[in-house]
Amino acid sequence: MKCLPTIASGVLYPKQMFLSLHKKENMQEPFDIEIGPINYSVFPEGNDSYTIFKEGKEYIQIQKDTSSIWLKMDYKTELPIFEEDEEVNAIGQAIEKYVPEEDEDDSNEFIVD
Repeated sequence: MKCLPTIASGVLYPKQMFLSLHKKENMQEPFDIEIGPINYSVFPEGNDSYTIFKEGKEYIQIQKDTSSIWLKMDYKTELPIFEEDEEVNAIGQAIEKYVPEEDEDDSNEFIVD
């Protein structure tokens, strides 16, 4: 099995494990959005799906359907519920507009003196 070294530790990992670790590192971090007076915490799950917390409690799971339509997911079946929901669409639009803040450490990562 082919192994690849990691830069940080110098440890050899199987290629599949390295790619899996790399994907996790590139996953978007949770973030907060505000719609009117309501604050939501957004936890990206991958594949345009998100777990949404409202007032500190798990609230809904949503997934992007088309460019302007977002769907609420059924908790038991994990299948989309095909009903238009203004709140879900508003949350989805706020997610699309969200721009992650750049860490100071990351901004200087590639500067060479």
